[in-house]
Amino acid sequence: MSITLGTLSGCTGELSTLDPAGPAARSIATLWWGMLITFTAIFVFVMALLALSFRPVGNGVSQASGERLWIIGLGLIFPAVILLCLLAYGLWIGERLLPRSDADVTRIEAEARRWSWSFSYENDPRRSTEDVLHIPAGRPVDIAITTADVIHSFWVPRLAGKLDAIPGHVNVLRIEADVPGTYTGLSAEFSGHGYDNHSFAVIAHGPEDWQKFLEGEQ
Repeated sequence: MSITLGTLSGCTGELSTLDPAGPAARSIATLWWGMLITFTAIFVFVMALLALSFRPVGNGVSQASGERLWIIGLGLIFPAVILLCLLAYGLWIGERLLPRSDADVTRIEAEARRWSWSFSYENDPRRSTEDVLHIPAGRPVDIAITTADVIHSFWVPRLAGKLDAIPGHVNVLRIEADVPGTYTGLSAEFSGHGYDNHSFAVIAHGPEDWQKFLEGEQ
C-alpha cells in the first residue's frame, strides 16, 4: 500500500507531466496514460504466452489450433493493432499541438543563454523580463524560442511539451494555462556545467492582472 501511495504521489507536483494545467499538457498526459495501459496489456499477454510455452506438449489438432490462436491472435495481431492505434493517436495529438494562425493568440519571444531566459512581449516590444514569463490565463500563447549561444530546451511540464532552442533558428511552441497561477519551467537539455539550475517561472494572469501587466502596473 505504501509503495502504491508513494508511486501515485510522484504523479503530482510543479514538474509533473501527469498533473496538467493546460490543454496541450492534458493531451500529452492522456497519451502517456494510454501508452501505459496498452503496453501493460501487451506485457500481460506476452507473459501468458511465455507461461503456455512451458506446458507439456500434447498431441491433438485442437491443442495445436488453440496455440496458433494465442500466438497469431494475441501474440501478433493484438500488439500490432494496439501499436497502430497509439501511432495514429500520437500523430493526431501532435498535429493538434502545432501552432496555427489565430488573431487571438499572444506571441512572446524567448531567448535562452547560459544561464537565463529573457522574454519580450509582442504587445510592448520595449518590455522584457528575465527568468519570469508572463502570460494571460485561458488564452493560447505562442512562444518563439531561440538561443544566444548553445542548444537549450524550453519546457513547462504542466503546460506543454518541450521544444529545443537552436542557435540561428526560431521554434514556436503553443502553451496555455487553464487558470491563473505560477508554473515552473526549465531547460531540459544538457548544455554545460550549471544547466541543472537553468529554470524560470511562468506567471499566468487573470484578465485584469494581464491588462495591468501590459500597462506597466506590475
